[in-house]
Amino acid sequence: MLAVLAPGQGSQKPGFLTPWLDLPGARERLRWWSVLAGVDLVHLGTEADAEEIKDTARTQPLLVAAALLAAEHLPMHDVSLTVGHSVGELGAAALAGVVPAETAITLAGVRGREMAAACALEPTGMAAVLGGDTDEVLAALDAHGLHPANRNGAGQIVAAGSIDGLDKLAAEPPAKARVVRLKVAGAFHTPYMAPAEAALAEVAAGVLPADPTRVLLSNLDGTAVHHGPEVVRRLVRQVTSPVRWDLCMRALADLGVTGGIELPPAGTLAGLIKRDLKDSGVPETVTLNTPDDLPAARDLIARHGSAPGQPLARIGGHA
Repeated sequence: MLAVLAPGQGSQKPGFLTPWLDLPGARERLRWWSVLAGVDLVHLGTEADAEEIKDTARTQPLLVAAALLAAEHLPMHDVSLTVGHSVGELGAAALAGVVPAETAITLAGVRGREMAAACALEPTGMAAVLGGDTDEVLAALDAHGLHPANRNGAGQIVAAGSIDGLDKLAAEPPAKARVVRLKVAGAFHTPYMAPAEAALAEVAAGVLPADPTRVLLSNLDGTAVHHGPEVVRRLVRQVTSPVRWDLCMRALADLGVTGGIELPPAGTLAGLIKRDLKDSGVPETVTLNTPDDLPAARDLIARHGSAPGQPLARIGGHA
């Protein structure tokens, strides 16, 4: 079974889309999507510096656009499963056939703007807690009024909440753990993002989704979701809910995924998978960062993908 992975915020790098614009129609596609997203995706993906593409309102549609642009050059009909990390879920939903690419780009623009606005309401932040006992780390977060915004497996939990709470966590880290502050605008995937969730819900209410045509895993609990409206409901809810990437990786192992392609900007998710699944069988992965990586990605699909016309299994999850 072959999975395609769409990365989330924090994976972006200055100029990472530059080589993709040499492909026929890529620049025109990005200009059209820029209108929908409300930001200049061509500039952001080629000329913008690290500070500019760190802006949540810009980063989120940029990442979704990058994933969808690269996927257009893959034989997706042989891909059995898609999954995204955080905002990457919008790209994964489009690749699973739930919404058109244009809808995913539009929702990413709304999501990014509204989450940026929510971050400005009060000072909050995030920090990676590396190592330590999971239960002890979660207890420490709770003691300081913090939330486990991301559970990325491999001994990595991202704490989010008030600046005061993060300062106290850094001053008193859990045993055998270290706390690394992240350069982000606020406490994503926590109740602090409630205004953004409400705003996204209003826009998403007008979306007419289809049921997924391939297995689509949810960040909420790692299960496969088969009903289009449920996918959209979860995409909205995920703004304030923790990203359970640990459960998504467990699902990849349980489903017998043997190959994975991480869409650009690639590397983060493949690295987490290699560390977390080392004892249960690491899928062969390709990190798709430039068009030069397309032959390797296509070869992986040819060897691990489903046969043409083969029906995709409805495995577990929500109907």
